[in-house]
Amino acid sequence: MLYTSTRREPSGAGWRTDYPWGERHLLMRLSELTKTRISRLSPDVPHSWLVRLTDDALFGCSFLMASDVGTIGLSDEEASRLRLYLEKGGFLWVDDFWGDAAWEQWTREFAKAMPSDEFAIKDVALSDPIFHSMFEVKRVPQVTNIRFWRGSRGKNTSERGAESAVPHFRAIRDKHGRIVAVMTHNTDVSDSWEREGDDPEFFHQFSPDGYALGINVLLYALTH
Repeated sequence: MLYTSTRREPSGAGWRTDYPWGERHLLMRLSELTKTRISRLSPDVPHSWLVRLTDDALFGCSFLMASDVGTIGLSDEEASRLRLYLEKGGFLWVDDFWGDAAWEQWTREFAKAMPSDEFAIKDVALSDPIFHSMFEVKRVPQVTNIRFWRGSRGKNTSERGAESAVPHFRAIRDKHGRIVAVMTHNTDVSDSWEREGDDPEFFHQFSPDGYALGINVLLYALTH
């Protein structure tokens, strides 16, 4: 999702964060580990779209992803379109935002589309079907970006210290109880896909858990 940033976060790059190889690698593994068909730019490169909320192509996308949303700003038109997209059956996953200020920014902007008195954001229990679509996910993984990981060699995964020590998997649901948007906060799940080939140690520490969660969420989104 292409959006306008109205504040900055350390190590953040706005909508460009984790794009495009986070999404491309996730799609590639989805096609290898399930029978889901994907479109491709070439035999080795899956096709992921870059779309604005104001673009009519949005409604051709069954799944929408955005990173670094602690910097996002939504216009009234964008908020209205996001709500319409979700009400029409779309699915949103936001990832890679850390700490209290980023959470407050995201929830304030998201509430323009999905007011909290109608759509409460809640932590999702590990017993929920979304964690068991294909793989058995028993914890919310805390994945750090690879630069931070290299600095601590994997011993510390909380990018904001004590403030971001606990990773969260939160969601809103429609009136039927179907999850329509998920939020992975205090974790960078997308980096477990984007950086899968950069360092074998990074891969083994993060990518298996990151792909298990990613594929489960995709399968849930595509079947509910």
